[in-house]
Amino acid sequence: MKRVGLSLASALVLAASIGSSASAGALENIISNPKVNLEIRPRYEYANVKDNPTKKAKGFTVRTALGLNAQLFGVEGLGAELQAINVANFSWVDKYAPERAGYDPIADPSQTRVTQANVKFSSNGFTAVAGREMVILDNARFIGNVGWRQMPQTYDLYALIFNGLEHLNLLGAYVTRVHKVIDKSVSTGSVLLHGAYTFMPELKLTVYGYLIEDFADHVGVRLTGKLGLGDAKLTYAAEYAKQMDPSLEDKTSDLEQDAEYYNVNLGLGYQGLIAGVGYEVLGEKGDGASAFYTPLATLHKFNGWADVFLKKTPDAGLKDLSFKLGYNFGEYGKLIGIYHKFESDAGSIDYGKEFDAVYKYKIDKGLGLLLKYARYSSDADTPGAPLWTHDVTKYWLQLDYKFSASM
Repeated sequence: MKRVGLSLASALVLAASIGSSASAGALENIISNPKVNLEIRPRYEYANVKDNPTKKAKGFTVRTALGLNAQLFGVEGLGAELQAINVANFSWVDKYAPERAGYDPIADPSQTRVTQANVKFSSNGFTAVAGREMVILDNARFIGNVGWRQMPQTYDLYALIFNGLEHLNLLGAYVTRVHKVIDKSVSTGSVLLHGAYTFMPELKLTVYGYLIEDFADHVGVRLTGKLGLGDAKLTYAAEYAKQMDPSLEDKTSDLEQDAEYYNVNLGLGYQGLIAGVGYEVLGEKGDGASAFYTPLATLHKFNGWADVFLKKTPDAGLKDLSFKLGYNFGEYGKLIGIYHKFESDAGSIDYGKEFDAVYKYKIDKGLGLLLKYARYSSDADTPGAPLWTHDVTKYWLQLDYKFSASM
């Protein structure tokens, strides 16, 4: 599927024309029940990699997203979705790679892209999807949209979803192209298989097989649930996955992959108190080419917000023991702190530790404030090429405004 170029201004003109009474008559036989979605997200980000030859980075960026959903041709269950996103920055503030050489990276370059353009048809419990779409499966550990970055990750795909039976959800998708957060489009022929059944609130079983072309097959099982304990609520997740040689690969390649993944997570909520503990293992490379890695995940969400393990899991693997503590102040916002202790899966290597903190506050309907901080302290004796051998400090200040309206 070829990439489609559309400026944000063009998308605004399109949405305006749909909403105008002059054009409504001409379009009423094509589209109906249109809904427009708008998001404006300004953000300031600071990044400093200590003992790195590059300079500390600063960036002020604004994400503007405009989307349109509508029913097509008056056919029940047939609809279309269109979204364009523009990421703008400001030269008088911005000093970061890739916009300027010699600075630490911030993965929010200036760009404009059509992020969603798809057609859906739903009938008798089935939904068929064709086109470009954001995809998030489970907690986004394997398949995600990288929504933290200003330009999200999207997929060109053909998918079939079934939810015609209570508590059962099935998905099968063939992905032809992945559009990364930085303006990079990767052609692929990957298959996503996902099934989930909710036995009760206390137990949901998920099984999946993600066959990533020219990389690896991921086959796994995930258990999640919620338990009420008086005024307290306990949540849990337990997951195991195996990364194996790819079933889908170029005939000239001979890729090998042999790594395992484990994750156990417990959370507790009690009268505003938020607490949790997690233990995640991305296994060593073993007899394969690399350690366990999930290239299509929302990686910023895992293993610390400083992103020191984002690009590549160390060959010796990664163990991440984390503790979370926070409090929900209601109308005054929510404050959460997370501590990580990192070490290798093999060889008893101490990578380092990290402290993350976030404060979220709802200013008004549709408008939110976020303050976020990450500090990674390396335990490496001497700085080296991997990012985890350096101390890293990052912080963010962000506003997020969302608006939607039926026309």
